[in-house]
Amino acid sequence: MQAAEIELKFPVADPQALQARLPHLGFHLTTPRTYEHNTLYDTPSRDLRVKRQILRLREYGGIHTLTHKRIDESANSDTSRYKMRIETETTVSDPHALAEIFAQLGYQPVFLYEKYRSEFSIFDSATNSTPHLVIDETPIGTYAELEGPTDWIDRTIAELNIDPATCLTDSYGKLFLDWKQRTGSPADHLTFADVASPVLAPR
Repeated sequence: MQAAEIELKFPVADPQALQARLPHLGFHLTTPRTYEHNTLYDTPSRDLRVKRQILRLREYGGIHTLTHKRIDESANSDTSRYKMRIETETTVSDPHALAEIFAQLGYQPVFLYEKYRSEFSIFDSATNSTPHLVIDETPIGTYAELEGPTDWIDRTIAELNIDPATCLTDSYGKLFLDWKQRTGSPADHLTFADVASPVLAPR
């Protein structure tokens, strides 16, 4: 399955308060808080990173999903403040076999990241779509991610009283590298085990 993905993140200081507001705005919980583990693959010379592409194997709720993301070349300057990617993904029945195939093709795990994700959805009559809001609890803090039409993202940010200046298009890999630079952490991966003093403790 291939689709255009439009996203925007923002940091969340009080996840409980945000989650409590969502039903009043019409959001429905679609996936309760669930552990998620992600592995990014690339060549030793980081060929995919140079091309600003990612190849990711995700385990979420017992389901393994393989995803490839690339830049949306058709995006214009008016939408540059959103994260826009062309995403192709499929479920995988045997992740170990897939990892072996990647190894034989020259792809290896280069970055691991994990989090606890809660997913919410809403029907938006203005765009006749069902966009999503997710709350991601990571070892370096909690972030919300809006995925849907740009008009809906803008309206939702306003309804949640989020300062647009705090919104981000950075990947979790980029947020992790920025955090490492600020803290001097020697962690190699964004995992609860690797981050010495996690902001969020697993529960």
